[in-house]
Amino acid sequence: MATDTSSVLIVEDEPELADLYASWLEDAYAVETAVDGVGALETIDDTVDVVLLDRRMPELSGETILGAIRDRGVDCRVAMVTAVEPDFDIAELGIDDYLVKPISKAELSELVEQLLLRSSYDEQLREFFSLASKKAVLDAEKSEAERKSSEEYARLQDRLAVLRARADETMSTLLEQDGYRRLCQDLEREPGDRGEK
Repeated sequence: MATDTSSVLIVEDEPELADLYASWLEDAYAVETAVDGVGALETIDDTVDVVLLDRRMPELSGETILGAIRDRGVDCRVAMVTAVEPDFDIAELGIDDYLVKPISKAELSELVEQLLLRSSYDEQLREFFSLASKKAVLDAEKSEAERKSSEEYARLQDRLAVLRARADETMSTLLEQDGYRRLCQDLEREPGDRGEK
C-alpha cells in the first residue's frame, strides 16, 4: 500500500464487528479487515503497521496467526482484541497489548495510537511496554492470590524489573530527541490505565 497513512489490519471473525472497528478507524488510518485466519495471512505483509487480532477464531486461532506474523519477520505491532478472558499465558505471547471485548471507539483509537507510537521505540522499550501492558491486564483480571501463585506472572515481573532498570539509560538518550514527550505519554499509561470491567 503506497501511502503515508499508517496501515491497520483488523482480524475478526464476526464481520459486523470487523466493519464497526474499521468504521471507527478509517478516517485516520488505511484499514483492512480479514474475517478468518486464511484471509489474515494473505493480507499480512511488510506494509501493515498494526494488527488487531481476535484470539479465538475457527480454523486458525489468533495464536497461530501471531506465530505466522513473527515467523515471517513482519515488523508490526500486534494487539489481541478478544472476548477471551486473559490468563497468565499472555505473559509469554509475542503481543504488544491485550484488550477484552466489549471495547469502545475511544479505547480502540487509543490502542492503535499507542501501538504506532511504540513502533518508534527501540526493541527494549517495545518489550518493556508490551510486558507492562500484559501486567496491567493481569492485575485487573486476576486476584492477588492468583498472581502470587503464578510462575508466569513472577517471570513477567522479574523481566519487567530488569527492563525498567535498563530504561533509564534509554530515556537519557530520548531526552536529547523529540520522542521524549511522546514516551512520557506512554509512561503515564503504563502502570495500568485500564478501565474497570
